[in-house]
Amino acid sequence: MKQKVYFKTFGCRTNLFDTQVMLAHLKDFERTTSEDLADIVVLNSCTVTNDADYSARAYAKKMHTLDKKVYFTGCGANKEGRKLLENKQVSGVFGHDHKTQINRLLSQEGFFYEDKQQELEGTLLKSFVGKTRAFVKIQEGCDFKCSYCIIPQVRGKSRSLERAHILKQIDLLADSGVLEVVLTGTNVGSFGLDYGDSLAKLIKEIAKTPIKRVRIGSLEPAQMDSEFLELLDHPILEKHLHIALQHSHDTMLRWMRRRNRTHMDLALLQKVASKGFAIGTDFIVGHPHEDETIWQEALENFKQLPLTHIHPFIYSVRDGTPSSKMPNRVRGDIAKARLRQIKECVQANNLAFRQNLKDRDVALEVLVEGLKGGFYLGHDQFFNPIRLSSNEDLRGQWVVLEDYEVELDSNFVAV
Repeated sequence: MKQKVYFKTFGCRTNLFDTQVMLAHLKDFERTTSEDLADIVVLNSCTVTNDADYSARAYAKKMHTLDKKVYFTGCGANKEGRKLLENKQVSGVFGHDHKTQINRLLSQEGFFYEDKQQELEGTLLKSFVGKTRAFVKIQEGCDFKCSYCIIPQVRGKSRSLERAHILKQIDLLADSGVLEVVLTGTNVGSFGLDYGDSLAKLIKEIAKTPIKRVRIGSLEPAQMDSEFLELLDHPILEKHLHIALQHSHDTMLRWMRRRNRTHMDLALLQKVASKGFAIGTDFIVGHPHEDETIWQEALENFKQLPLTHIHPFIYSVRDGTPSSKMPNRVRGDIAKARLRQIKECVQANNLAFRQNLKDRDVALEVLVEGLKGGFYLGHDQFFNPIRLSSNEDLRGQWVVLEDYEVELDSNFVAV
């Protein structure tokens, strides 16, 4: 009887793709989606914050106490793995460079294989397990050096997959029933810069495949050049972009070692919004030096941005980064209040955005992703969540909704 393997994935979409790669190479073991039934647990870790490291360590220790064999991989392998191995809380540690060897590694114990951040995974997935929407990794690594971020140290320099390889991967996924792809990587906008290609050229080629919709991972404002902006009128592109601003005050952007500036960000987002796009962003509150005067100015700047989605963070110290050594820290309760202010602002924007779509009789194009709590769930072309009530099984279907109800946190329709 084959041993059962459970995959626990922390962190970003790139880690989710990496887990799918490991699944594709799992030949002599049986995958289980039940943690309780697993003989072996593969922990694909995230190390973006100290809290992420703590969560991964705690999970590894918990599984070890439950007599599971634990193998530790992902972005935290180099930093956290050796100590876990020395304490006999994991059976083996391997970096990203070794994930295609997982079938052999799970038969071994006591090893530590460092991630040298040199290889770029080239496995072609025939399907994305259980999904009609798939993540497709197009590049790895980041050449930015933001003061708060550890990721360039754990993912390495930016390096891109060849366009032909990516298109072959997308054709395979389309053949398996995938209708939507999410282009992902450590720094997606860097795709192709290492060999004269570009993200815009790649998307134009994807538009020639059977894929119905392309979503893009987080983009840096500085990478959205004129060639990319010409794509805003292309029907293949989801009408939602996630543009990572991180802050809305130039003083803070300089402390963060960011390349974007507020006046340029406002002009860019207004241009994107004028094309009918919903816009999301990452935003960090409570970074060192964010005093009350700066925050009030930042908040006024923030309110001018046409944002409909947000992924906000309270600054978390990350050992080994320049920000971790900065003075003038912000109290936790103050940071929480600032987080709440920007979340409420964007929630109001989002509700108004969705109501405006309904008032203009804009049809919603939805890929139904699953069933939960008696409702079918999906996202429309603006990356807004949709709940559907239906007697038919809609999972995996593409539906167009012309009549729907705008609710506080999502849209609803009975079909």
